[in-house]
Amino acid sequence: MRNLTIILIMILSTLGPAVIVGLVGYAAVKAVGRNPSASPRILLAMIISFLFAEAIAIIAILMVFSIFR
Repeated sequence: MRNLTIILIMILSTLGPAVIVGLVGYAAVKAVGRNPSASPRILLAMIISFLFAEAIAIIAILMVFSIFR
């Protein structure tokens, strides 16, 4: 039962950032398609949002490991 709980929490904690990465990537490709001259600014915003989303996932996984140690 404990392993199932850990698996469920890890899936939920990584699902949110994964969805964010997908949506941001889609929006960035769509924005570059509309305005190719703004691609450096769009790339910077995309990378920063990816970093924040992945930081949330890493913090969530570290919390799961520390709780169920």
